[in-house]
Amino acid sequence: MSDDKLPSKKTTVKRSNLNPEWNEDFKFVVTDPENQALEVDVFDWEQAWLPVGKHEKMGMNMITLRELPPEETKVTTLNLLKTMDPNDVQNEKSRGELTLELIYKPFKEEDIEKEDTESADVIEKAPDGTPAGGGLLYVIVHEAQDLEGKHHTNPYAKIIFKGEEKKTKVIKKNRDPRWEDEFEFVCEEPPVNDKLHVDVLSKASKKGLIHGKETLGYIDISLADVISNKRINEKYHLIDSKNGQIQIELQWRTS
Repeated sequence: MSDDKLPSKKTTVKRSNLNPEWNEDFKFVVTDPENQALEVDVFDWEQAWLPVGKHEKMGMNMITLRELPPEETKVTTLNLLKTMDPNDVQNEKSRGELTLELIYKPFKEEDIEKEDTESADVIEKAPDGTPAGGGLLYVIVHEAQDLEGKHHTNPYAKIIFKGEEKKTKVIKKNRDPRWEDEFEFVCEEPPVNDKLHVDVLSKASKKGLIHGKETLGYIDISLADVISNKRINEKYHLIDSKNGQIQIELQWRTS
């Protein structure tokens, strides 16, 4: 979204595929529909060890939100461009197309009042002793779906934030585990530029097996969204997983 303070969101990676189909849903909070635009960038993914910015940008385009009729589904196909400069001759080269389905849903007054009331009820304050100016990052790992291991599927999730690791319990022989495990991370300051890394792994039920541990997928969640909204509860498509998803709730609690 065309606001530097708003976080970007990413699809999963479709490897070795020049005609990818994602069918993934994303939600953005719109504050200025008359002037904001949705910017879409398409990248060619390279190995994960490469630093950010090394993935090749294949093309981009934008949709101004004032073009979207409220409460109506709009399907549009965008030509990918090199830049948004209408005079850039590089835009004459074909870079492919991207099809999007968009729905703009304006907030009603009662929705805003209800959301404010619910947020006040749901978000607890950080406990005494929380650093002044900082807060508590509260993580609830709800469940995952459609996990698939090559050798076994005894899933658990590992949460990594600033080098600190926490793990859910292991649920044996289950492709759709429900953990409902909760974790806390104390922050000296709001982690607006940080990410939460989540690995979903499978642990062999017997010791000594060659494939004792197996990776089922992972995600990196930007924390800017939860800092601004105080609470998010979303399902994420796991990277390096065919269909796997994980539902994680994040809360930012201050004293």
